[in-house]
Amino acid sequence: MKTGIWIDTKKAVIVFLDEDSHTVKTVDSLIESRERIRGESKWFTRFGSQFLNFETKKKNRRSNEIREYLKKVANEIKDTDELVLFGPAIMKTELEKIIRNEAKQPLVIKGVETADSMTENQMIAWVKQYYQKKPAPYR
Repeated sequence: MKTGIWIDTKKAVIVFLDEDSHTVKTVDSLIESRERIRGESKWFTRFGSQFLNFETKKKNRRSNEIREYLKKVANEIKDTDELVLFGPAIMKTELEKIIRNEAKQPLVIKGVETADSMTENQMIAWVKQYYQKKPAPYR
């Protein structure tokens, strides 16, 4: 099965191509873009002999949310043979890293391409066109 994933920080659209049909699945992200932690007006808070930095707490929470989102997307493509990743953000390269590091089966990543925001029909057409031109495997 050939698959294309358009991904950004809000959602991932997965296009599965069979010989004569296609299936589309959307995975929504739970990444919070603007989060305010209560009491964050100071750069740090004193807690016993420790100092808590709110910026570090936000960064850690966001990186955990991103990691969970990418793992959720990677779990959706278990039965695919070939994959192309595309989208406007850096998330496509982060997803590539997750797939390469945690793949349980050999998966051929055909490419990682930059693409603008698209409608669902444009994404389907993009994936179909990509696989028709038969590019060399991406390493």
